[in-house]
Amino acid sequence: MTRPTHDDEMIVPDGWGFVETIDRRDFLRLTSTGLMVVFAVKPPEGTFRPVWNFATQQRTPPDFNAFLHIGANGRVTLLVGKIEMGQGIITGLPQIVAEELNVPLEMVDCVMGDTDLCPFDNGTFGSLSTWRLGPILHAAAAEARAVLVQLASEKLGVPVSELTVTNGVVVSRTDASKKASYGELAGGKKIERRFEGQAALDKVSEYTIIGKSYPRRDAIGKVTGQAQFAGDIVPPEALHARIVRAPAHGATITSIDTSAAEKLPGVRIVRDGDLKDGGLVAVLHAHRDEADKALKLVKLTFTPSANTLSNENLFAHLEEAAVEKRQGGVAGDIAAGEKAAAQLVVAKYVKGYVAHAPMETHTAVAAVAADGKVTVWAGTQTPFPLQTQVARALKLAPEKVRVIAPFVGGGFGGKSANQQGIEAARLAVAAGKPVRVAWSREEEFFFDTFDPAAVISIRAGLDAAKHIVLWDNEIIGAGGRGAGVFYDVPNHRTVTKGSWSGNQGSLHPFAVGPWRAPGANANVWARESHIDTLAAKAGMDPVEFRLLNLKDARMRRVLEACARKFGWTPKPGPSKRGVGVACGEDAGTYVASMAEVKVDAATGAIKVLRVTCAQDMGVVVNPEGATQQMEGCIMMGLGYTLAEEIRFKNGEVIDKNFGGYGLPKFSWLPKIETVILDSPDLPAQGGGEPAIVTMGAVIANAVFDATGARITQLPMTPSRVKSALGKKG
Repeated sequence: MTRPTHDDEMIVPDGWGFVETIDRRDFLRLTSTGLMVVFAVKPPEGTFRPVWNFATQQRTPPDFNAFLHIGANGRVTLLVGKIEMGQGIITGLPQIVAEELNVPLEMVDCVMGDTDLCPFDNGTFGSLSTWRLGPILHAAAAEARAVLVQLASEKLGVPVSELTVTNGVVVSRTDASKKASYGELAGGKKIERRFEGQAALDKVSEYTIIGKSYPRRDAIGKVTGQAQFAGDIVPPEALHARIVRAPAHGATITSIDTSAAEKLPGVRIVRDGDLKDGGLVAVLHAHRDEADKALKLVKLTFTPSANTLSNENLFAHLEEAAVEKRQGGVAGDIAAGEKAAAQLVVAKYVKGYVAHAPMETHTAVAAVAADGKVTVWAGTQTPFPLQTQVARALKLAPEKVRVIAPFVGGGFGGKSANQQGIEAARLAVAAGKPVRVAWSREEEFFFDTFDPAAVISIRAGLDAAKHIVLWDNEIIGAGGRGAGVFYDVPNHRTVTKGSWSGNQGSLHPFAVGPWRAPGANANVWARESHIDTLAAKAGMDPVEFRLLNLKDARMRRVLEACARKFGWTPKPGPSKRGVGVACGEDAGTYVASMAEVKVDAATGAIKVLRVTCAQDMGVVVNPEGATQQMEGCIMMGLGYTLAEEIRFKNGEVIDKNFGGYGLPKFSWLPKIETVILDSPDLPAQGGGEPAIVTMGAVIANAVFDATGARITQLPMTPSRVKSALGKKG
């Protein structure tokens, strides 16, 4: 932990943010000098308008706010409500600020995910950090630079128009002796100033920091084990909690006998609330293994779950469930499209539930201070919503709850849910001691908010000229993300029933939620599989067929770039080569993927040999970071494509660990090639999810090209592939 050497410096741990409790008074003392610029920047269209929660003071700002602090030593501290879970914004966001402030990147520190210190943020998800927060930070840092230049003008007696900034020093263009550093301008006084007018942003062509690959700030700490996650936070006298759970979703605990557990040395039994109303019963001990032993001695009786769903009857249930239909994209006339079609292709695509399966299970540590303020350290993607949830659970004012998100060991959307943080806070209050809640792997699988199962039905038609004239799409369970029709189809309609963003009408037997590009993986797989089937019906090469039906210049550019890198040779499928193609759009980024596979006809096993992925994601802040995200998406995408599927029956989650739930293995790693298109005229778009949305489709299409068998269920397990090969034969 880095400690300040002067009162005007921010406390910033090495290369990151706060992981210890810092009192509000200490924070205000530390920021009592130096430049504090308050920003009111118009957010991008469609962005939510949050409530600022800075240093526990809540107020409604005129617009989306960002916060920077510049100390007398010239160091810049960026405070953002986002969190770092491996996606790399701990490096990328400071690059944006350094670029606009014209300071070296190493002079910018970053504090993240602390509800006492950072501006409100709804959460880290949806590839929004660079895409949506990035423009806010550009404008905020540009405004800060403009204010500093004004201060320098007043100090030096030089007109603003005659000043420039280099490496955090404002200097006269005509007299180099007239200069003032940011530290000098900020030192010895507290300044709050707004810039009148619109501060000019740096031109893309003049960037010196954005567009360069800088090493990840968290890399060394993580590979050496020095980086701290929620489970590494150990307040004095902290106790491990193991919570008594029902064995199945829908099962109800009727009685709990803890007498045997209570006899073990050092064991405490804590009860919070009535079981009928969501009460908790937990076994606490200073050592986790002792708490585990005590939990095994707890006896409970329960009413079994009334749920009769399983993997075998799930899809019939989804189709029969009464869920409100919602109209998605629509154009033209479906009846007219069907009449114009010379060929109709109808198919149904289904997929099961997929777990997030992060290496770090849901973990939180909670402690109650002498004044009653509760601090929760949590592995969470949503610190501010967790603050609200804890405050409500404990019946406290929000300012009496502080949430700090250290590094998060994998989220993928699953750590938008915060049950473990609420449990830790409730138990800490009930026990009068700090409490650590770290879910077991079994709990992680059981309480996961799964990527939802889905049934997707598509009816499409071709005219005599091989143009798509009809596209009628019904999506059950997955929602509409990624289902948009960017092909040139005059008559199309998309209808959704249910979504990943909630369990409407008890559609699902357990909780569902966002899973890296939620819904888009299923929707792109179904759409691009169907497009490939249309290409085969037309007797055309699948790339040429897409280009024939694609007027979107940006998508055409991405597809053609991918084909060049892959070395695609046009040939109608199935060509027996085992190559496939798929296109998609997510978080403002356009993506095209191509793959080469080998299928073992005897076993049905798929070996992915090569994947090429091209993206147009606008201005790229950190090319190496963007490439890492693409590569990670490709490997993670192999999981939902080939193996990942939760097994369940009557409310019980059968998969309890990785012995039965298959994640991608190192042995699966194909040759990966990435292409990031140069698009200086397009602002930075999202990069954390686009490359995963095409993985199901590109592999399915390559399998079809290799075998002639169309796989219409994910994951494409060997048994399903073998079955499809048998039906084809």
